[in-house]
Amino acid sequence: MANLDTSFMKEAIAEARIAFDMGEIPVGAVVVKDGEIIGRGHNTREKDSDISGHAEINALRDASKHLGSWDLSGCTIYVTLEPCAMCAGAILQSRLRTLVYGQEDLMEGGLSKYRLFEHGNASTLVEGGLLREECAALLSDFFKNLRK
Repeated sequence: MANLDTSFMKEAIAEARIAFDMGEIPVGAVVVKDGEIIGRGHNTREKDSDISGHAEINALRDASKHLGSWDLSGCTIYVTLEPCAMCAGAILQSRLRTLVYGQEDLMEGGLSKYRLFEHGNASTLVEGGLLREECAALLSDFFKNLRK
């Protein structure tokens, strides 16, 4: 794994904690450009009754508003869970330079299951496993509480 700044993943984890407190699946994301967070997001699917209310989509929308453009070339997204196929597609479409995620999602991951970054013009760099244990613990705690 490249020498990545864990402080940005910690910010994504803070976003995931917001989702946790709202009763949403705790996934968080931040978009970074030139060392500055320009977009933040956490899951809001239940709150908004919106299938696209995923952390990555919300962070991409926030970053696009900040830049005044959908084209996020030169940006990096940090997300606590490997993106699903929908979010992976949005990441590719937004031209992000780099995707960094914490925990793998072997059941629904856009990379590990659907291998979306292996096809066509996928020029986004991918780094997985950053602060994996911390990201996984938040998800595990959420689902343990849900089963009580």
